[in-house]
Amino acid sequence: METLRFDSTDIEATEEFLSQAYAQMRIGNGTTDSSRARIRRDAMAGDVTPLGRICLCVVHDGTIQDHGFAGVEDAFGPGDVVSFAPPELPYQNRICGARYNITMLDPALLNQVAATAPHAAAGPVRLTGHRPTSEGAAQHLRRTIVHVREHVLHVPEVAAQPLAAATAAQYLAGAVLAAFPHTALTEPTASDRRDARPASLRPAVAYMEEHAAEPLTVAGIAAAAHVTVRGLQYAFRCHLDTTPLAYLRRVRLSLAHQDLVGADPSRGATVTSVAAAWGFYHPGRFAAHYRAAYGYSPHRTLAGR
Repeated sequence: METLRFDSTDIEATEEFLSQAYAQMRIGNGTTDSSRARIRRDAMAGDVTPLGRICLCVVHDGTIQDHGFAGVEDAFGPGDVVSFAPPELPYQNRICGARYNITMLDPALLNQVAATAPHAAAGPVRLTGHRPTSEGAAQHLRRTIVHVREHVLHVPEVAAQPLAAATAAQYLAGAVLAAFPHTALTEPTASDRRDARPASLRPAVAYMEEHAAEPLTVAGIAAAAHVTVRGLQYAFRCHLDTTPLAYLRRVRLSLAHQDLVGADPSRGATVTSVAAAWGFYHPGRFAAHYRAAYGYSPHRTLAGR
């Protein structure tokens, strides 16, 4: 039996080990806290200790057999996209000639994207199933994973921008919530409806404009405006016909426009770097939003200097 073991708190060493043992990959824990990785492989079967992360697996070839955790037993084949186990639980499986991708996500991102009010009784958002609710949801999640990998992680100019990386992580978390059953609250409360007034918009808008260069969440914006998340969402929908995050995108688009006007391409400024600095990690989508807002391409603005 082939035995492979690894135990380290060094994230760079973990990344190097996984890349050499399996396939080239990039990992991060998303916090300043240290994380420990313990990996054991006896042939291609074994137990995995709790990862503390949502571990998404997309199977390309072969099968993963005898997968189990907390009373769940399953097997996965080509085309399947699954969540291996809740972050706090161990799991086991047997790899049978499988080729697959692993994507890990901080569970806290689900709370941010689901925009659950901090005082809500439901607590942290949890996935209640390890398979997507439909094939359509699974396909969307697969496309999202590929999109983030190819347009963020594999583009150094974009991956190096904290705001772009944070935006991409929230985008992926949103796809996870859209794909899997979960515990996020969906019905508004009386307090939510009471907060959906025009006065709620002023502090929220001011906060967005002042902190546009920082990673923001709907929950954080609502807290700054002293309203519930649902109330903030209803206020933007009723009075501005948009969402808080869509409005934030307009603010960042305007700031990106100002940077492009003042940028010097002869000194290395590019549309991609400016867009990524303001959280737009997909150049094509940034160009589409920019053209819709200003009537011409961002490259024309940069060249026009």
